[in-house]
Amino acid sequence: MNQVAPGPDRDVCSVHRGQVCLAHACGLPAQDQPVVHARKGFEQSPVYAGPCAGWGLAGLVGVSWVKDRHKQQGTPGLDPGFFAMGMWSIGAGALGAAAVALLLANTDVFLSTPQKATLEYLEAIELKTLGTEPRTFKAKELWEKNGAVIMAVRRPGCFLCREEAAGLSSLKPQLDALGIPLYAVVKEQVGHEVQDFQPYFKGEVFLDEKKEFYGPHRRKMMLLGFVRLGVWFNFLRARNGGFSGNLEGEGFVLGGVFVVGPGKQGILLEHREKEFGDKVSLVSVLEAARKIEPQTSTSEK
Repeated sequence: MNQVAPGPDRDVCSVHRGQVCLAHACGLPAQDQPVVHARKGFEQSPVYAGPCAGWGLAGLVGVSWVKDRHKQQGTPGLDPGFFAMGMWSIGAGALGAAAVALLLANTDVFLSTPQKATLEYLEAIELKTLGTEPRTFKAKELWEKNGAVIMAVRRPGCFLCREEAAGLSSLKPQLDALGIPLYAVVKEQVGHEVQDFQPYFKGEVFLDEKKEFYGPHRRKMMLLGFVRLGVWFNFLRARNGGFSGNLEGEGFVLGGVFVVGPGKQGILLEHREKEFGDKVSLVSVLEAARKIEPQTSTSEK
């Protein structure tokens, strides 16, 4: 059996005189030497010694043996209190980092800034009807005569979107009195999701396959949404309101609500959803709708 012998760089262990220390045998500088020792002739089950790593089980045996030897000789050994303090410090640091991350997640630091749409951008958007014979048309047809209130739905099956749709639909009598139609656009048609959405929305729904109503800068909220306190408050509010939904379809691209005047009157209200369940103010929608000036035959010319 080969023995590890002391050499110029392999000192005899000062703790175990007459016995070779594998840490010293590694030839490491003193500051890099691990506090792991073994009896001379114990190399057949080498312990962990820095770069000269042994097997885990033998390492555990070696460390245990070292602790016993230190106790017997009255020399300082591995202090459990030292390791307990180290573990406590690591845990406290991890908790502190998590607290800071949670705090930042509930600010607007990580939220992408929405880019405002121009009237020209909205006018050029292509929409499609959802009937048996789909028709493609330019979005400006929706508001060119009487203006319109338009909801860009994040996901028809989402109970938060259904809650907002129901809120906008509650304005239908006032909008009808003003002669202003209520519309919605969806970015995909999955199964019966649009049909299931209709009971919550009292207006016609169109398909925006290119998701342009969700731009110009399309924004997403991923897992960040589930650590925001505002989102959880919105969840509770919608649940308490009796709304339910499903997980069908894409729901990370954020939506919004627009109030657009006829002709070149322009965009009177643009609400961009900043997080899941960030509803538009119904008061603001009515205020913007009352500013709409219906297109007359004179202004059309």
